[in-house]
Amino acid sequence: MKKMILVGRSECGKTTLRQALKGETLHYHKTQYVNHYDVIIDTPGEYAETGTLGRALALYSYEADVTALLINSNEPYSLYPPCCAAVNCRPTIGIVTQIDAPDGDPDRAERWLRLAGCEKVFRVSSYTGEGIWQLLEYLREPGDVLPWDNEEEANRAREVLSTKANDSRDVTGDGNWEE
Repeated sequence: MKKMILVGRSECGKTTLRQALKGETLHYHKTQYVNHYDVIIDTPGEYAETGTLGRALALYSYEADVTALLINSNEPYSLYPPCCAAVNCRPTIGIVTQIDAPDGDPDRAERWLRLAGCEKVFRVSSYTGEGIWQLLEYLREPGDVLPWDNEEEANRAREVLSTKANDSRDVTGDGNWEE
């Protein structure tokens, strides 16, 4: 599988996406430092939000085959300037997370990622599983064994254990939102 680095602001869904791609139970924990998980490099949001730490992301991107810029669907603004992907020597994809958020605007988030220069944009929900299969198929290389055998299995709702205060999602894992 192609090795991917996840870049995005704090709480955009990088760690949750990593867990969903591996078929793990979803649980919140704050990423404190750059973590290498087999084929995924998970980074703290502060690295993308701070100019001096952003240089470290550039260095870590050399260890990956693909750079993924993440924006959740209810972001009030884009963290990425126009054409920023052009400075990367790796393919840059966009990932719109939290597409099932009731106040989200996945179309706007996708426009921002395309403006940043992302070659391909995926829309995913780590909670419901929507879009996970398409992202795995993009990352798949010949001979890879995926966590699931087919799209139906990959696009199922995940088990969610949330320790996040004021989490507005239904932690039963059925993908429904609380009011």
